[in-house]
Amino acid sequence: MKPVTASAVLTARPSYTRLALILGALAAFGPFSIDMYLPALPTIAAEFGVTTATIQQTLSVFFIGLALGQLFYGPISDRVGRRAPLLFGCGLYTVASIGCALAPSASGLMALRFLQALGGAVGMVIGRSVVRDCFEEREAARMFSLLVLVMGIAPITAPLLGGQVLIALGWRAIFLFLAAFGLFCLLMVWWGLGESLPKERRTREGPGSALRAYAGLLSDRRYMGFALAGGLASAAMFAYISGSPFVFIELNEVPPEHFGFFFGANAAGLITASQLNRWLLSRFSAAALLGAALNVTAGAALLLLGVTSLNVGGFPLLVALLFVVIASTGMVMPNATALALGPYGRKAGSASAVLGATQFAAGALAGALVGLLANGTALPMTGVIALCSVGAWMCLRFLARPIQTTQIAAKAR
Repeated sequence: MKPVTASAVLTARPSYTRLALILGALAAFGPFSIDMYLPALPTIAAEFGVTTATIQQTLSVFFIGLALGQLFYGPISDRVGRRAPLLFGCGLYTVASIGCALAPSASGLMALRFLQALGGAVGMVIGRSVVRDCFEEREAARMFSLLVLVMGIAPITAPLLGGQVLIALGWRAIFLFLAAFGLFCLLMVWWGLGESLPKERRTREGPGSALRAYAGLLSDRRYMGFALAGGLASAAMFAYISGSPFVFIELNEVPPEHFGFFFGANAAGLITASQLNRWLLSRFSAAALLGAALNVTAGAALLLLGVTSLNVGGFPLLVALLFVVIASTGMVMPNATALALGPYGRKAGSASAVLGATQFAAGALAGALVGLLANGTALPMTGVIALCSVGAWMCLRFLARPIQTTQIAAKAR
């Protein structure tokens, strides 16, 4: 069935750019919630009397919540539409963020971060579904690249803002800011975003159909190749997010209020790569660009592991190679997402859910592994980054690409 036009998605028929702004803000739930409190991790650990590694686990808990939340919202949105789940999730995120600001202990913060993630997951999974409702593969990849630009503001501003709020008002005020952001997104959806999935295109099956849909997706080699390639590349970035506060602030003595400058530079690289990807999509296929980007990601990650193991180049070389790895993700994610979702128009919610769950489950494992391997050096972070990046390259090469090559040959005949 032919997708609806972008203008038909919104009640006021705004521009393509406005659609990107709204969906980008919803997708920014994750980056804001993850990045803004990173400078405060040592402070939170000190207040609760636990180690920084213990507080780092709140990141892993958040990733797990994002993964499970997307598995819940995806099939629900295929059945009831996109708008109602969005309103519910934004409300849950807002309430849970207030709870995080009032958390009495490290364990309480972990539990509330899980609830916060369950709410925030809605913007990611349904945002991708709305794009698939409206656009075909190449245009979807271009829109996903534009969303990276919009949501990329969060990784640049969040650590900087978080560091300043930490100094002026304390770490609890960071979560009050996130609550205000959640309320803003709820109002934006209420007033600005219409329903992109009309009733005649919704699934009619019962709850058991979600399990059958998930089983079908997991058995689709092409889909899983693209999903795992994007998920593992994203997990490399999450390993960086989990390990960078220790590596930058404690190991290399970067002041917490300056941490955001380094973090923001990497986010700026990711944004630049995503916009380069938009331009290149007019000349090359999404599959070709994905392969090239993963070559760069894996190569830079292996170099990063090598220089860290040999202890050469110092902090400047570490920062430079991290920049290349993170920036190249700006080309990996839009193309992997568009290629994975392309064949699944009627089940875009379920396909988007598995995609997001794969991404954040891998991120949770990567973040937890960085904490478990902590040995007072940067090696745990760089080792996990290299493992995930090479794994992403292998998934594309050995899962997705053989299927794609076969399909192209069949069409040629």
